[in-house]
Amino acid sequence: MLEVLAFPFMQRALAAAAITGVLGGLLGVFLVQRRLSFLASGMSHGAFSGIGLGLYLGVAPFLVAVPMAVALGLLIAFLRRRGALAEDTVVGVFFAAGMAGGVILLALSNADASLSAYLFGSILAIQSADLVWMGAVAVVVLGFLLPAWGGLTLLTFDRELAQASGLPVRFLDYTFFGLSALAIVAAVKLVGIVLVASFFVVPAASARLLGTTFARVSLLAAGIGLVTAVGGLLLSYPLNAPVGALIVLLQVLVFALALVVRRGHQ
Repeated sequence: MLEVLAFPFMQRALAAAAITGVLGGLLGVFLVQRRLSFLASGMSHGAFSGIGLGLYLGVAPFLVAVPMAVALGLLIAFLRRRGALAEDTVVGVFFAAGMAGGVILLALSNADASLSAYLFGSILAIQSADLVWMGAVAVVVLGFLLPAWGGLTLLTFDRELAQASGLPVRFLDYTFFGLSALAIVAAVKLVGIVLVASFFVVPAASARLLGTTFARVSLLAAGIGLVTAVGGLLLSYPLNAPVGALIVLLQVLVFALALVVRRGHQ
């Protein structure tokens, strides 16, 4: 175990796992509290069209997927504010359209050999440039979350009170959805489109079972995301198991334990 930590590829993977675990936990508490757990799946699958388009055009897939995902997040925020359709309905539509478009574009690009890396992730193939990109995403997301934490929390629990208090509700909504999309696409590199929702839902759901205040829930979610991401990566070496799937199983195990603890205190 200690020997493998000396390899640069494992060091990069550990750093990427830690960044994604913390971001997923912090953003996830808001998604879960706002009943937007489906959002991570919808955005990642919607961005699949961007990956397919990038492969079809012969450019780096994430250069297309990132702006497409952010635009999708802003569009979901816009449609949500209009109130014409329920949030889960809007996300479900983009979920289906993104996957369908991605499959068609991948077929046209003849790039099916790389499909598994996007569906299930390739954390051990993280390069220095990928790590810099993920670090930049973390700085941007945390640069918004930390100063806006109080206002975003109030908006999450009581939208009408947030509006009455003079908070920039529209700005908070659009920025949160856009940055969530950015973080979700960044996480796709690690665990893939199929499993990425777990990073943004399961740690937050586990923390919600254990925490007594929203601040504690947030810290617990970040901690659970960090420990399970790093733990899954480390365990994948002796177990010779796929990293992304192992991380998700650890997160589900923590959720099961949290559920037992919660019921034991009732």
